[in-house]
Amino acid sequence: MILAIDIGNTNIVIGCLNKERTCFVERLSTVRTKTELEYAVDIKTVLDIYHISSKDIEGGIISSVVPQITNVAKLAVEKILKKEVMVLGPGIKTGLNILMDQPAQLGADLVADAVAGIAEYPVPLLVIDMGTATTAFVIDEKKNYIGGMIFPGVGTALDALVSRASQLSGISIDAPKRVIGKNTIECMKSGVLYSSAGAIDGIIDRMEEELGQKATVIATGGLARKIVPYCKRKIILDEALLLKGLLVIYEKNKGSHHEGK
Repeated sequence: MILAIDIGNTNIVIGCLNKERTCFVERLSTVRTKTELEYAVDIKTVLDIYHISSKDIEGGIISSVVPQITNVAKLAVEKILKKEVMVLGPGIKTGLNILMDQPAQLGADLVADAVAGIAEYPVPLLVIDMGTATTAFVIDEKKNYIGGMIFPGVGTALDALVSRASQLSGISIDAPKRVIGKNTIECMKSGVLYSSAGAIDGIIDRMEEELGQKATVIATGGLARKIVPYCKRKIILDEALLLKGLLVIYEKNKGSHHEGK
């Protein structure tokens, strides 16, 4: 079993998993001012809740899109595991063929999503990761990462709406009773949820049209569970996708990895 951690702009996703099963997936808030010890306490608390001893964990791997936290989190995990932890980045083998203008610019989170998608699902693939930003990318039938798109996440769009309109109070992203809202709160909830679901459906249509064939569609990320049930297209919800990708990458690099490699 390994400890896999993904550091995003809003949440840090933590999970323990092996090839057979995912023991748990939990989320912490991303706090840029926290110290190594504070993160170590947070992570240790999550492990304790699930009765997992550090002795049962073979190793750890981190992906991060928040550079200022990456090393703090690495040191925090090493404090718990008492062994070196991999960080997804230069020198780490992924096996992913990225057909982008600047492959090095591809975020570690998307690399892990893609690696897991290829390992677990039939290609071609369309993967939608719904976090602070929503990303959608395509893996072609030859298992190449050929590109995608980035647009504002559901929470980001809602925050922008509330901050710009003084009469609109803050709301949670919950399913409204009906599509055609009868009051301001219902209208906002319906607007945010169904505009997001409609956007996902439309993006799938357009990407498949450009690709020229149907694709397996997978959704992941913190907000996928709230939006996917309202989409009309068939979408597989896999909340542990990214962590599964980190496990595959960990296995590829086990034994060959050392500091600075």
